[in-house]
Amino acid sequence: MPNQQRPWRLSLFIVFFLVATFFNPSLADVGTAAHYSPPYLPTACFGNDASQFPTNNLFAAAGDGIWDNGASCGRQYLVRCISAATPGTCNPSQTIQIRIVDRAETSVSRPSANGATIILSNTAFGAIANPSAASVNIEFQQ
Repeated sequence: MPNQQRPWRLSLFIVFFLVATFFNPSLADVGTAAHYSPPYLPTACFGNDASQFPTNNLFAAAGDGIWDNGASCGRQYLVRCISAATPGTCNPSQTIQIRIVDRAETSVSRPSANGATIILSNTAFGAIANPSAASVNIEFQQ
């Protein structure tokens, strides 16, 4: 009888291995990104403090979906473009790390598209997509 259990265990192991190998769970969320231009000050997070902006200018304003009553201020996200209305808009090999410094709803500059999850600085948007696009679909992860 013990020999008959062995093939069953091996089959279970193989199935588990295949599922674990080919179906990795994603920890990222999907949303949209637009962009905005200067002036960026003052911000809802840090007022007129210019030191809030990363030196690489990869920052963003939070849309209502991630604003979290201001708790998103200072959060950092990994962002990548996954698709857009116009083929070839995304730079799919580029993932950037951005810092939330403002709220989209109250930012001094208006976004290129309303209702986006994240409003990227011009520099950040241009790193992941063609800057002439108004918005793109993104994958983002805190």
